[in-house]
Amino acid sequence: MKEEFKDKVAVITGASMGMGLATAKAFAESGAYVALVDILDASVQAEELKAAGYKAQAFVCDVADEKQAKKTVEKIVEQFGSIDFAFNNAGIQAPPQELADVSYEIYNRVMDVNLKGVWNFMKYELQQMRKQGNGAIVNNSSLGGLVGLPERAVYHASKHGILGMTKSAALEFAPKGIRINAVCPGIIVTPMVEDMMVNQAESMDALVEQLPIKRLGRAEEIADVVLWLCSKESTYVIGQAIAVDGGYTVQ
Repeated sequence: MKEEFKDKVAVITGASMGMGLATAKAFAESGAYVALVDILDASVQAEELKAAGYKAQAFVCDVADEKQAKKTVEKIVEQFGSIDFAFNNAGIQAPPQELADVSYEIYNRVMDVNLKGVWNFMKYELQQMRKQGNGAIVNNSSLGGLVGLPERAVYHASKHGILGMTKSAALEFAPKGIRINAVCPGIIVTPMVEDMMVNQAESMDALVEQLPIKRLGRAEEIADVVLWLCSKESTYVIGQAIAVDGGYTVQ
């Protein structure tokens, strides 16, 4: 357990599975009160954490809906009293398509969840943290926020947008005692990536082969970086995009 996280409050969106769930578990194991936020009901995951002796509560919310985001943050503050850490992780993929063929429906949904969803939660998390005079936020971008790939323009645009928002907000709130950074995962074993490995096997195999480390990442490896970015060990890290990608983006 990290004593600095004991009895602090951590909010994780997209917390029912994958990187979100791994990060929720890591915060809980470090002594934090954990709010698991997801459009899917994460009650089972929260109950499993509580059964293991940890402090957790599930909140159902569509991050793309600003009214739901505001209400959810208010509920978390009402229940736990503060928001000390946040991992804005919820996101969706888009089917691989040339930009000219992408529908407005797909474009709007990807932007609504991946970019607007981060904005919605960060807005209300920051309002609370500004009152407190402290806090740390980590936004989940992607290696797709750092590079481009064919047939991934919409997804990558949403993830690039997260980095622009993270950097600008970090400059605004650093003088107020609030640190904001981003993590840029590579190909991590999550339900979304597992689905891609099945339905886009050839392109995904080729992508994995390009990784210097020659393997997929684990959700726990992302959680480790998120907790580090929220910890006292990274108090001089502001507005950074930390690639956790097996070396892909440094080639």
